[in-house]
Amino acid sequence: MTLLYKSDAQRGQVWAQVFAERMPALRLRFWPDLGDPAQVRYLAAWVPPPDLSVFPNLEILFGVGAGIDHFDLAALPPRVRVVRMIEPGIREAMLEYVSASVLALHRNLPQYLRQQRERHWQPLPVVPAARRRIGVLGIGELGGAVLRHLHGYGFDCAGWSRSPRQLAGIASFAGGEGLDALLARSDILICLLPLTEATRGLLDAKLFARLPRGAALLQVGRGAQLVAADLLAALDSGQLSEAIVDVTDPEPLPPHDPLWQHPRIWLTPHIASATRAEGSALAVLENLRRHDAGEPLLGEIDRTRGY
Repeated sequence: MTLLYKSDAQRGQVWAQVFAERMPALRLRFWPDLGDPAQVRYLAAWVPPPDLSVFPNLEILFGVGAGIDHFDLAALPPRVRVVRMIEPGIREAMLEYVSASVLALHRNLPQYLRQQRERHWQPLPVVPAARRRIGVLGIGELGGAVLRHLHGYGFDCAGWSRSPRQLAGIASFAGGEGLDALLARSDILICLLPLTEATRGLLDAKLFARLPRGAALLQVGRGAQLVAADLLAALDSGQLSEAIVDVTDPEPLPPHDPLWQHPRIWLTPHIASATRAEGSALAVLENLRRHDAGEPLLGEIDRTRGY
């Protein structure tokens, strides 16, 4: 029984140590050392090998990151279950990044930074958190955690998902009409959606026009969800006041891309959230235990939906 690892080599050494201590009966191999492909029952990868037919007994493909949008699900054998990474470090890092970003937007720090560069001393009105409306696109594992966390600051929080979901004490919307309602009440919009064909290009001029004038955007979903030209136009027109963008398409962003230099954009290189080596190894081990016990796997995706 073998798990084939195809990702960062340094992280893989941590996995090897954790697996040796916690599940010594499982053999861990590192790509491209396949050994006997027929013995490979599990594969952990950021980008899977192009031809999985060489592994006739493959049962589970584990993603080593929170998203699986870079997997070609149509190319996977139907028998293979796909599991995205559920690891505490992903949530903790995302909560830190989103909290810092929302608080910066809420307290006008981007504007104050511009004023500093201009040597312009001008206090701006302070809005109470209860009057700052936060909208989150995506009420999954991360979106739900973000909503609960920001609600703790006193913000007026609401979330949207494709199908109805409920969070105690937090307004939730669903479907097409629900999206319009969520956008209309979002002073700061946070995108935490997975990348699917339905969300590709979602953050465009039509969506920005449905936000209150002067709203801000925090994009921590996936780069291909954002129409960059529409974001620049919305910022230039004043429809949006600020944007914090952690994910782009492509990545890394080319040196001459206009997103780099726009004065109302804060840009970070896809660092909002990342898995920790030891935590991700333990998460996979827990799912292997669940698999052997016939229990539901944590983070298993619905391949018909893509998330």
